[in-house]
Amino acid sequence: MIRIEHRRSDSPFIAQVWRAHASGVETMTSVANSTWELVVWTEGEQLLTTVRGPETRASTAPVPHDSSSLGILFAHGVHMPHLPVTGLVDAETPPRPVRGSGFRLRDGSYPLPTYEAAEQLVDRLVADGVLVRDSLVADVLDGLAPTVSPRTVQRRVHATTGLTLGTIRQIARAREAALRLGDGEPILEVVHDLGFYDQSHLSRALSRFIGRTATQLARGRHAQPLSLLYSPREGAGFAGPVTGAAPRRTMETPPGQG
Repeated sequence: MIRIEHRRSDSPFIAQVWRAHASGVETMTSVANSTWELVVWTEGEQLLTTVRGPETRASTAPVPHDSSSLGILFAHGVHMPHLPVTGLVDAETPPRPVRGSGFRLRDGSYPLPTYEAAEQLVDRLVADGVLVRDSLVADVLDGLAPTVSPRTVQRRVHATTGLTLGTIRQIARAREAALRLGDGEPILEVVHDLGFYDQSHLSRALSRFIGRTATQLARGRHAQPLSLLYSPREGAGFAGPVTGAAPRRTMETPPGQG
């Protein structure tokens, strides 16, 4: 079983903070996610850290036995200039063992984050210039009209998220559909409300981004746990129906996977 809790943050740099414990589960389905995260977890006697990039498709991931973990999901537009997120799409940095009570990032050593006070670590990373934020990207994904050209918007979104606006919105819509289906909303209502062409269009999106069919989600039948699904309205860039290729409640989830 995998148990997880998560919370929002007042920091404009943080989308969500979560922590989890897993036992008796070997694999899970990691759903697509348009944000990147810093993860700390236990594996046997080791304490490890990694930076995990956005995921553009659902995949099967291993779950360390009897493991505890903590993650900070960063908001859209937040990035680390020394570690471009464009190189972390569907990837992560090699796990690093924690030495003592701190971990290495860029050329500095930082205290491990805690669930209750993750903002303290983030504030220090911001002060040291490790983390920077492009407010234009956040504003655009919140639905505000940009004051620059569409080409500039796309360039800055890609530079800070590793993804295109279209991909971010498609992931957000699929996640929203999965949440609604899990809540019992009829499939055809989800198709209509979220702007899918038809049920086949919805099914393709769910298979690609969630790794489940609409029927499986509606019935709650999962061969293996799903990673965390948090509401796209809380930071996944969904601003309503999306057509074509453009424009956190808790579920069972494994450690170290968003």
